[in-house]
Amino acid sequence: MKFIKSAHFSVLVFCLLSISSFGQNNSEDWLVDQKKRPAEIQEISPSKIRLKNELIQRTFSIADNVVCYDFSNLMNGSQLLRTIMPEARITLNGKIYEVGGTLPVKEKGYFKDEWLAEVENSKSNFQYQSFAVSEIQPQFPSKIQFWTSVEKASGGKKISFHYLHPDLEGLILKIHYELYDDLPLIGKSLTLENTGKEFYQIDQVVHEILGMVEEESAVVGSTSQMKKPHQLYVENNFAFNNSMHAEISDQATHWKADSTYTSQVNYNLTTPSILEVYPAQGVGIDLSPGGGFQSIRTYELVLDSYDRERNGLARRKMYRALTPWAMQNPIFMHLVSKNDEAVKTAIDQCVATGYEALILSFGSHINMEDSTALNIERWKTLAQYAHKRGIKIGGYSLFSSRTISPETDVISPLTGKPGGAFFGNAPCLGSEWGLDYLRKLKNFFSQTDFDIFENDGPYPGDVCASTAHPGHKGLADSQWTQFQLQKELYHWMNGEGIYINAPDWYFLDGTHKIAMGYREVNFALPRERQKILNRQNIYDATWEKTPSMGWGFVPLTAYHGGGPKAVLEPLNEHLEDYRQLMMQYYGAGIQACYRGPRLYDIEETKIMVTEVINWYKNYRDILNADIIRLKRADGRNWDGWMHIDPAGNEKGLVMLFNPTSEKVTEEITLPLYYTGLKDEAVIRQENSPAKTYSINRNYQATISVEIPANGLTWLLVK
Repeated sequence: MKFIKSAHFSVLVFCLLSISSFGQNNSEDWLVDQKKRPAEIQEISPSKIRLKNELIQRTFSIADNVVCYDFSNLMNGSQLLRTIMPEARITLNGKIYEVGGTLPVKEKGYFKDEWLAEVENSKSNFQYQSFAVSEIQPQFPSKIQFWTSVEKASGGKKISFHYLHPDLEGLILKIHYELYDDLPLIGKSLTLENTGKEFYQIDQVVHEILGMVEEESAVVGSTSQMKKPHQLYVENNFAFNNSMHAEISDQATHWKADSTYTSQVNYNLTTPSILEVYPAQGVGIDLSPGGGFQSIRTYELVLDSYDRERNGLARRKMYRALTPWAMQNPIFMHLVSKNDEAVKTAIDQCVATGYEALILSFGSHINMEDSTALNIERWKTLAQYAHKRGIKIGGYSLFSSRTISPETDVISPLTGKPGGAFFGNAPCLGSEWGLDYLRKLKNFFSQTDFDIFENDGPYPGDVCASTAHPGHKGLADSQWTQFQLQKELYHWMNGEGIYINAPDWYFLDGTHKIAMGYREVNFALPRERQKILNRQNIYDATWEKTPSMGWGFVPLTAYHGGGPKAVLEPLNEHLEDYRQLMMQYYGAGIQACYRGPRLYDIEETKIMVTEVINWYKNYRDILNADIIRLKRADGRNWDGWMHIDPAGNEKGLVMLFNPTSEKVTEEITLPLYYTGLKDEAVIRQENSPAKTYSINRNYQATISVEIPANGLTWLLVK
């Protein structure tokens, strides 16, 4: 049966035409060309300093006090700032202090360089003292222990502005900017050092304030209704809410109206045109003599397009630069075990099939909170057995979604009683039990040499009104302190080379993998439905995530019910379903939790599993490269995606699926712009002879393919 060409590709043509307008070719495109664009810090005059690479620049005047008056997108020549704002705003002991200079001019819709002469230096503000330049350094130690597509974080230049305040003795404030090599990316954070004898109560820290050019001109409309400036993607390490999605998880980025911007079109002056970054709940901690404070870290990625695929590629390149630990992608099994022999059997099966790691799943007999010598020795012995056979081992630990005791659980500020947490009840990480939980985890991993930690929780959005917990004073500091405790654990684990699966957006503080996003009860549906829904999840979740950042799920045995039609056991009776589920996940570069007591039951099953793993390892580099979407699964016709790697020997790998009961023969147009290929591509379908295809002016090649009924195929592009 022959289907007509999908209209979906008309959209791709439009997007690629838009992309090619950057220079009519991909040889000067930072997402493709591999060109080095080093960060520089330039003293352009005695009173002006500029952070610049070829993609963005940010310029400061340091005449009397620091102001940022220029934030430019050099990719398209646009200015992001319409006016000057304070460098930061902090609340100490109940009093608000601003950092940097202020601009008294009335016009806030644009800025002229000559207005720098009118910048005022209020004596109530923190006063600039000096600056220091250095190389960007890692935020915490991280050891790579598993296969990875990225070995280390990107470099760049850092500048730290040093401030003092005449009324705040011994308090040193520094604002840090980090400009990255080869990326339109800049980071910002704030630190405080108390070198004096007084205690300071840190109530709130707003470490970034930008007067942004507005996105749209709307005469009416609220701040929440109107579009936010699209050129700046903002991400920070204060993110949580179990959404598996960066923007929704972000709890610190706030877009606000500027009532002093009186020339804006919006009649009620509610255009979202100020960016502020701060924790809405506040900080609420004491800074003791000799102590230090580190603010939220914010990263600002400048975008050059409205195209979602292009902007997704930019974000994924940002993650590869900032979070190399999350580019590790071990091949693991999720074991459901009842005894030690089951663990050894699973380890042996991992060795036999080419798997690299084993995780003791929820429902297994592991208990990391048991610090008795007998328990530690038991799991140390099993870890040694795994390591001798070349297998990494890890386990699951539940934190949230349970109650410990009224003295331990988070206390609701509304009722003064346990409850009101993200999942109803949860222990407080700052309670005596919570602090002991952290100690027990460190002890378990230190003593057993386990390699992987799967943490269900904590959810640091939970606040706690208790005043009896040793890890926090009360409600005001409970969210901040619980989050810091969790981060310290993840930082420590990274230094030890321990791989972390965690359920929230903690990548910037050291976690390695998160769920792609799914509905748990869907894994109780019949296998045929699971396959299509899983491909939809893959398609939707990889707009922003790299393949290594997400995990999927395959229920070898029952999960949320569903009966025999939902599971793969007996494995030998469902070999084709098993193979397809493996191929679509490994074909996306995504590790799934193959959850059950074994990977194979008979020799035929073992051979199939081994063949898929060998195929994945053979194409591992390109399968862990970024995904370009071709067509979302809808159950009606073919669907698929394409990996691209302009720096690799293999430029692309295409996965195509056919959910229908008839063979599909189709002419498919492949968008090859982001492969870096220009004139021709060498393409083969599976192990068939390769053919050379011309690439048209829209960076496309058209190829005829056959996809078997209820099956799949793949193409390799060189």
